[in-house]
Amino acid sequence: MKKDFLSEVKGNLIVSCQALPDEPLFSPFIMSRMAKAALESGAKAIRANTIADIQCIKDVNDTAVIGIIKKEYGDNPVFITPTLKEVRALCSIGCEVVAMDGTLRKRPNGEELADIVAEIKKEYPEILLMADCSTVKDALYCQDLDFDIIATTLHGYTAETKGQDIANDDFSLVDDLLRVITKPIIVEGNIDTPEKLAKVMKKGVFSVVVGSAITRPQLITKKFVAALES
Repeated sequence: MKKDFLSEVKGNLIVSCQALPDEPLFSPFIMSRMAKAALESGAKAIRANTIADIQCIKDVNDTAVIGIIKKEYGDNPVFITPTLKEVRALCSIGCEVVAMDGTLRKRPNGEELADIVAEIKKEYPEILLMADCSTVKDALYCQDLDFDIIATTLHGYTAETKGQDIANDDFSLVDDLLRVITKPIIVEGNIDTPEKLAKVMKKGVFSVVVGSAITRPQLITKKFVAALES
């Protein structure tokens, strides 16, 4: 399973199909159709949030899924698959990959990332684990923990990197990661044009996840409206 997923997505596009409860397209059915459209257009895998969305996507699509569960625990800043409970839930429904917060921040319930990874690798050795990182330091830590994939998902979304844009920084983070990370690197975050996608792929990353620029029409529409207003 691990080998199949990695060989399928290498050099190809992964599309993130997510809608939060306050968004117009919030619906497992709609996300399953969004995934279908992405796959028919050449995407090789889907990233999705919640058990309901993932199950619906898999019911109607023959696709590998990178699964996450976004859940807040009080004021703790870690919310992407934050605890062992969420990781186990995703593993139990057949996600090929489970992504989780891979930052050095303290996790809910006093859990340690190292303990979660060790436990899941023992319980579900066939499932790939993807670390959503924000910095090189995060990535090196997660590589030492034996995550299977290192991703840039949280760059710009932590206190340390707030306001930074991986593309506007001319992909300097990607260059730094490529020098020290030996695991597959998947770039995710602010890849909102085909030109940015091509540029970062040419650097030699493993794959790229694109989300809002494809699957959030309300954000796409805002860009066109802003162009009119300017």
